[in-house]
Amino acid sequence: MIFTVGGIKGGSGKSTIATNLTVWLSKKGFDVLLIDADEQETATKFTKWRERITEGNSGYTATILTGDAVRQQVLKFKPKFDHIVIDTGGRDTTSQRAALFVSDVYLVPFNPRSFDLWTIADVENLVKEVRSVKPTELQAFSILNRADPKGSDNKDSAELLRESTVIEHIGPAIVSRKSFANTASAGLGVIEGSPVDEKAVVEINQLFNGIMQKIDVDFDVNFNIISSIQKDTK
Repeated sequence: MIFTVGGIKGGSGKSTIATNLTVWLSKKGFDVLLIDADEQETATKFTKWRERITEGNSGYTATILTGDAVRQQVLKFKPKFDHIVIDTGGRDTTSQRAALFVSDVYLVPFNPRSFDLWTIADVENLVKEVRSVKPTELQAFSILNRADPKGSDNKDSAELLRESTVIEHIGPAIVSRKSFANTASAGLGVIEGSPVDEKAVVEINQLFNGIMQKIDVDFDVNFNIISSIQKDTK
């Protein structure tokens, strides 16, 4: 599967979702490629930090691509990896459109604030445009990210996102927690944190498992197969 994490507004936590998804997939035993198509190169910085603490064994492959090269190179990379995760910037760029043209899944994080949610119509138009020219299906999901621990904003925002007939909203909301910043600064996914933030881990697992179920990917079966192969080769 090829996943693009994007949107048209910065600050929604796209790189957090992209890097955590990459780590989560790699921990399932899959060969994953993380592509940084964001000019801020946050995913690249994350990977560099990760390689330092893992002595070069990040658990996945990473590269930087921009512009139409995203489309061209992803098509070449696709047969070589189980999954590809593309982190794009918070604008409607050539890189993001090129990524969407070759992607199976589009993940769009939104913060529970009015300015973020006002962009939903623009993101819907982007998805419609891409689907009109894309040769294969593009499944799009909205995610409530950096949500408040308490209050009505999460519920109200989720209800607004669910009104879209173009982008399917999927939960749970990912609450803004220090563990995401703390683990990211160390080049770790939140599922690797120590001490473990159990609430954050539960949210991430539920979100990613929910996405995989929506796109009909049976990770439990695949992971069991991979685990048995690894045991046989030892």
